[in-house]
Amino acid sequence: MPQPVRWFRRLPLRSRLAMLTAAAVAFAVAVVSVICWFLVQGKLYDEIDSKLGGQIYTQPVNPTTLRNNLNDCRAPELPGNFGEQTSPYYAQLVQSDGATCVRSGTGTITVTAADRSLAKSRTGKFAEYRDGTDARGRAVRVVTAHVLLEPGNPYPDIVQMVAYPLADTRKTLNELALLLLGVSGAGVVGAGAAGLWIARAGLRPVDDLTEAVEHVARTEDLTVRIPVEGEDEIARLSRSFNSMTAALGDSRDRQAQLIADAGHELRTPLTSLRTNVELLARSEETGRPIPPDDRKALMASVKAQMTELAALIGDLQELSRHEATHAPGTLNVVALHDIAQSALDRARLRGPELTFTADLRPWYVRAEPASLERAVVNVLDNAVKFSPPGGAIDVVLHQGRLTVRDHGPGIPADDLPYVFERFWRSPSARSLPGSGLGLSIVARTVQQSGGDIALNPAPGGGTEALIRIPGAAEPPPDSPPVQGA
Repeated sequence: MPQPVRWFRRLPLRSRLAMLTAAAVAFAVAVVSVICWFLVQGKLYDEIDSKLGGQIYTQPVNPTTLRNNLNDCRAPELPGNFGEQTSPYYAQLVQSDGATCVRSGTGTITVTAADRSLAKSRTGKFAEYRDGTDARGRAVRVVTAHVLLEPGNPYPDIVQMVAYPLADTRKTLNELALLLLGVSGAGVVGAGAAGLWIARAGLRPVDDLTEAVEHVARTEDLTVRIPVEGEDEIARLSRSFNSMTAALGDSRDRQAQLIADAGHELRTPLTSLRTNVELLARSEETGRPIPPDDRKALMASVKAQMTELAALIGDLQELSRHEATHAPGTLNVVALHDIAQSALDRARLRGPELTFTADLRPWYVRAEPASLERAVVNVLDNAVKFSPPGGAIDVVLHQGRLTVRDHGPGIPADDLPYVFERFWRSPSARSLPGSGLGLSIVARTVQQSGGDIALNPAPGGGTEALIRIPGAAEPPPDSPPVQGA
């Protein structure tokens, strides 16, 4: 990368904006100044060319008189203006061989090959107006034309040249160039100052945003909010920053709450496990054996507590994964009826004394297969846990509505608003195994699949879990192989 570009990028944003503004104004002023200068030059030259054209002698001349004039360079009737010595114009006659006869003025016009060529052509046409010089090297404006003879005579090989000095005109143009240069410089300086002021005013909200970000980075205070004014890009950026800090604050609060809840839930099984292990260790140290029945019950308690601890850790891992991503994993087309059947087979193993009835109609959804199956298993485990011995569990899937109905004691109406909160357990269920995270994980998984879940009292007693996930009775034709089929 060129060094000037690197240097420019290292400048503060307001300095770059000011410089770019000044450069844009400088370019515009330079273009306008150049155009103005050329327009004025063209106008002045048009006026000089008009005056030069008026000095050309257009009346027919007698050939004899013309020849005598060439011999002594005196011509009373050729033309009258040429004899005025006070006139600023140069005038001369030029033959095809370059011989010159000065008629008036203070010097001789430099003859070019184009002038001699015009004299030889004898066409009677005017030559183009051009810039030229006199014998002293001074700039003049020149026009060349044939001398007209009386009717019946051919065009002679003689042309008349008239010139006007350009000293005053060029002085005027030089003064105009200096004036435009001064105005351009003042405009560029003014544009730079205005650009710097505009940049400071326009970037003030960005400065506020920068200060807020630096404050958050320094203090980790996510309660900072930036006032939002208007609907421009800065306002959108401010709203986005406020939304981001609010989301980060909520995420940090959820993490802190998750850690606190997890610590609280882990404390009970760890305390019980430690007590049982200490009893076993003390028995070994003191040599006083524990009665076989008590030892068997103690080992069963240790095993149950370890199982409960492992389940709690697994639920925490699953929940933390959802909390970290806030988005589902890879969504595939899955057969919900097959997933429900697989979960139902696992539930039968956990409740062999229960009666399961199932009516599963085909339904295909987009979801993360493993998470969706875990969610359905959790719902069925909840039904198994609260069903009385010998009870029945009804599972129905129809048009995307998966219902799991048990015939247990049901959920009190006061507890229904809290069933999907993390670690929440009703007073009647606190003596049963579980972490209080199952339904929270179910709700998160179903929502990420685009559906919803609800728990409602069932007619005749018990609880009905209703899961609704949008999908279709047949897989999409362009979908990859259906998972769970």
